[in-house]
Amino acid sequence: MLNRRNALKVAAAGGAAALFPWDRLTGAGSQAVASSLATAEAAPIVPFAHAMPLPKNLKPTSFTATSDLYEIRMQEAQVEIVKGLMSKVRTYDGTFPGPTIRATQGREVVVRQINELQVNTAVHLHGAHVLSEHDGLPMDTIVPGGERTYRYPNNQPAASLWYHDHAHHLEAENVFMGLHGLYLLTDHNERTLPLPSGPYDVPLVIRDARVEADGTLLYTRPSDCPHMLVNGKERPYFQVAARKYRFRVYNACANRYVKLRFADGIEFTQIGTDGGFLETPVQQSELLMLGGERADIVVDFSRYKVGDSVVLENPGAQSIERPEVMRFDIVRTAPDYSFVPGRLTTYPPQPTPTVERDFEIRTFPAMTINGQSYDPNRVDITAKLGTTEVWTVRNVEAPAAPGKPDFHLWHSFHTHLTYFRVLERNGKPAGTRDLGLKDTVTLGPGDTVKIAMTWGPYTGQYLYHCHQLGHSSGGQMGRIDIVA
Repeated sequence: MLNRRNALKVAAAGGAAALFPWDRLTGAGSQAVASSLATAEAAPIVPFAHAMPLPKNLKPTSFTATSDLYEIRMQEAQVEIVKGLMSKVRTYDGTFPGPTIRATQGREVVVRQINELQVNTAVHLHGAHVLSEHDGLPMDTIVPGGERTYRYPNNQPAASLWYHDHAHHLEAENVFMGLHGLYLLTDHNERTLPLPSGPYDVPLVIRDARVEADGTLLYTRPSDCPHMLVNGKERPYFQVAARKYRFRVYNACANRYVKLRFADGIEFTQIGTDGGFLETPVQQSELLMLGGERADIVVDFSRYKVGDSVVLENPGAQSIERPEVMRFDIVRTAPDYSFVPGRLTTYPPQPTPTVERDFEIRTFPAMTINGQSYDPNRVDITAKLGTTEVWTVRNVEAPAAPGKPDFHLWHSFHTHLTYFRVLERNGKPAGTRDLGLKDTVTLGPGDTVKIAMTWGPYTGQYLYHCHQLGHSSGGQMGRIDIVA
């Protein structure tokens, strides 16, 4: 059977063979991986056997006048992902996903991360505006037995952030094996909005997995990952009241896109994205999300009767996969005084850009941006603090042949330090798919997007990369230095 250590060796030798279809790869390594998977047996899929849990909230270990202090131990744990099987995972504080940190705008969070694993780690708070030394750069690793303290100032509006591993060449495997958790930042504006709150504000951390018949969580290519998890459980059910709920939807997949819709076609209201609230809500019937993207939605279950159920499905699943993601069971009535207002926030005006740049992303024959793989000692871009730039990003991959897996041909372009706005997609103004403040944007084969960002609020070394983490692990990443 292919184990994780051998998968990584093959990936390094064969161009990420463990992540991509064999017909685009050559060499004995890729054949060995294919043969191993052909004889492996995935655990059976039994939808809706689990009740969906909620990630636990982490409590501070202490406080100061300006800061909340936390301690997290990265450690292995045994968890039940598929009903009746125990799987060994890598965790933050023993839970899968990791515990949720709840932060408040203007109040610093300080996290002491202790690495009790057998692999290097680096913790990146995705979507946060932090100093370079606290950004979790790929070479700023925490060795086994080591520790590092990260400081997060939280001087930005409310947003659904998340923290995950970013150790170079290991981030995809580490995240797949469990090193990801939520970080929910609130502010005064959010607290004044009449949105569903408390038990009606629920995170949905969606990701794929491959669990073997013996319970082993196997890191491999997404086309061989038939299990779909929500909050760490395989295709769970969640009991709801016949009222409105706010769902913070995360694509925490290492290497896969998902499309999300309700099986009966009902619409829902999108109120936010990566960088927080949209200015005004929009009606949607489907979400297309790649790794790292978030969507904040409100679903009104009052349209159903007690005793009804509705399935959230993934029409982006392969033909050999089950489309169900989870099931919502309407089990009771409840009073509901929440509503979605017509305006949620106001963005500052978009400054006039003074710099334009072009980026070309390739997977084959090597994982590159503008023909180069990541070198931490090479400065790819130098940008001035406060400068507004427009980047044109092209995915030059051709679509896959009909019926072939295509996850490896998609890219999820992510910038650290700042948010951007999507100006155009394929030469047309951005539509509802690309609204709001983003830190990650989806590019299908042949897609071109134009994005605008203002660099700040800090100087120092940062990154831009594909958030298909198998791609960034393989080198699809660049260094940007922000200078005064």
